[in-house]
Order: sequence, then C-alpha cells, then structure tokens
Amino acid sequence: MKTEIFTDGGCIGNPGPGAWAFVIDLPDSPIEDSGFDPDTTNNRMELQAVIRALDYCRVHQIDQVRIHTDSQYVKNGISDWIHNWKRRGWLTAAKKPVKNRDLWMTLDEVNGHVQPEWRWVKGHAGIELNERCDQLVQQCIAANR
Repeated sequence: MKTEIFTDGGCIGNPGPGAWAFVIDLPDSPIEDSGFDPDTTNNRMELQAVIRALDYCRVHQIDQVRIHTDSQYVKNGISDWIHNWKRRGWLTAAKKPVKNRDLWMTLDEVNGHVQPEWRWVKGHAGIELNERCDQLVQQCIAANR
C-alpha cells in the first residue's frame, strides 16, 4: 500500500511572499509541515513542497509513496522534461537555462532516493488533503507577512 502525500505551494504576487506545505497521510496521524519565503515565486514554492515531503520520507524511511500535486509544472517537470534538460546540460528546448535549476537538481536527487509515483490533482476541487495543504500555505504566509 502506498503512502499518500499531498503538496502545495503559493505566493502573494509572483514574485512575492510565499509558502510551501505538505501532508503525509499516515495511518495513525498525518504529518504536516510548511515553510515561508519572503521573496519567491509560485513555482519555487511548489517545488519546495515536494522536495521537503520527499526528504522527510527519505529521512524517516517511508517508501512506496504517491505524491499528489496540483502543479502541472512539477508533475511534468519531474516525470518528463527533466530527462531532456539534463541531457542538454540544463537547457530548455529553446536553449535557455532551465528556471529553478537549483530546486530541480535537488528534487531529482530526492526523487531518485524515494522513487515516488506522481499524480496531478486539480487544485481547489474539494480534495481534502490538497485543500489542507492550501490552507497551510495561506496560514504560513499570513503568519509571516
């Protein structure tokens, strides 16, 4: 049985103050975490959320995980685009540097350790743990502004 993990990131303005969050749906009780960045982008926070969740799983030896993200950027990036970026020396098809390369490299590393299954979910569609992540992101931004 796979451990279900939900992630989200967001910011006010783009760039602007932002936050990331994850919920790991463990049988006994879910694990939640979030963090703040005073000057970031939405995509960086989406990436940070999955990096933090996978790193938590790596450290706590939680394997067989399924990541649910409402970010097509993250899901497509790690499942598809990253292979060509690496082959081209971290350049896009247009021969421009990959944005957020630092986070993509970190995600690639932790993704290799945990080897999750990736799922895209529609944001703000009433999916309980995805909504909880969004709530954590909004609370974290509000508490740190």
